[in-house]
Order: sequence, then structure tokens, then C-alpha cells
Amino acid sequence: MLLWGGGWTALKILTCQLPMDVIIFWRFFIMSLSFLPILYFFKEPIALNKNSILFIMASSALNVAFMISSFLGIKYGLAGAGSVIITSLSPIMTFILMAALFKKRVLKLQYVGLVVGLVGAFVILELHDLSQFLNGANAYLLLGATMWAGVTILAQKANAHIHPVHYSFFISLVATFVSFGYAFNSDLSAVFDQGFKFWVALIYLSILGQTLATTIFYMASGKIGSEKTSSFMFLVPIFALLSAWAVLGEPIQAHIVVGGAISMLAVIFINKSAK
Repeated sequence: MLLWGGGWTALKILTCQLPMDVIIFWRFFIMSLSFLPILYFFKEPIALNKNSILFIMASSALNVAFMISSFLGIKYGLAGAGSVIITSLSPIMTFILMAALFKKRVLKLQYVGLVVGLVGAFVILELHDLSQFLNGANAYLLLGATMWAGVTILAQKANAHIHPVHYSFFISLVATFVSFGYAFNSDLSAVFDQGFKFWVALIYLSILGQTLATTIFYMASGKIGSEKTSSFMFLVPIFALLSAWAVLGEPIQAHIVVGGAISMLAVIFINKSAK
């Protein structure tokens, strides 16, 4: 969650430098390369079957869609606010989808925890009316939250068919080819004209904020379930807001601190129910 939090600041830096299709391609390309030493370290034999391929293809599509919506949301909004919307609403949507699609039994404390998390997000954003929430940037971020809920559920279900590290690698590999087709007519070599700050942000987003953090997330989804794993995403806004303040100069206000504390309380509720 700490690595993901910093990723929002890195993404904000990148949105100001180059077009979306160029950034998305290079993000997935570098991410795919960074998996090679991880695959060597695990030394797990790669086994693909019909089910694992279907999960990979579906999750790759959702990952590309998530990246597009996140890019547009952060480009026209704030990094801190973007992290709050996606990370606070994704667990809610994951919970709803799991309950509706798989008839999963939900404990009372889980309901309480998810509601508390949603309240925390509303406090952070000072949302007094629906029109404020559904402005241009927030609409993209709401779509991103929906995409990530699907990614989370697929990660849990795919764990029975493929190793999480292999799953993450093939998702990034397929997404690289998909995004290359999308960016084929763009100037992909423009990244080599960028400065040090750009490359630090791109490498951080691709490797630390994605390869490492996402692999951990997928492994956790398979171990403790997608709903409980998603609940930890309430911690991301805290790290994202601190990162945006330190690097981008985005202000930290009292309602953000209070809302963050409420969101952390939600994590406690949801995980106590697991015991």
C-alpha cells in the first residue's frame, strides 16, 4: 500500500510530460522486463491452461482500462484526491460484486467496515453533493475503481490456476502488446528526450508501484480473499496524500487527516471479522 501510494504522485508527474498512449505503453513494457529477475528468483515452472489464459486476457483488458481511466482522472484532477476515490470505492465495489455474483456470506462487521471506509472517503473529499463528485476527473476515477474491483476478483479466482507471479507477468506482457497497438502511430521514442525527473517517475510507477506492489497484492488476494485484501487499500490514500504533499506541494487539510483516520478504522473492522 505504501508503494502504491507513491505511484499516484509518479503518475501525476508523467501526465504532465507526454501523451497517455505513450506513457501507458512504456509503463507496461518496463513492468514486463522487471518481472524477468523475479521469475528467475522464484524458479517456478510456467504452466498455462485454458482457464489461466482466460483469466490473463480478462485481467489484461481491465488493467489497460484501469490505467487509461486513472491517467485521465489524475491528469485533470489531483493525485491525492484520485487515490482516495479509487482506493476507497474499489473495496466497496469488490464487496458488492462478490456478494452478488458468488452469493458470498458477509459478516456484520464487514458491512460496518465498508460503510466506515466510504464515510472516510466522503470526509476526505468534502462531498456535499453528487454533482461535485461526478465532475470530469472524478468520473474517470470512479470508472477506474470499478475496473480495479474486477481485477481484484479475477486475481483471487486465478490463483487456483496459475502462480501469482506468472499471472502478473503475463498480464503485463499482454497489456504491453495491447497498448503498443494503441500507441503504434505515436512517437514512442519521445521518452528518450525526457529528463531525470520523468524517468524516476516512470521507473517507480512501472517497477516499485506496479511489479512489486501488484505481485504482493495478487498473492494476498489468493491467500486471504479479495474482499479482505481490498480493505487494505484504505491505507493507500494516507501514503498518497503524504507523497503528493512532499513531492507536488499538494496541501494536506484537516478533513483529509480525519477522513484518513476513519478509513484506517475500516481496515480494523473488516479484518477483525476475519478472525
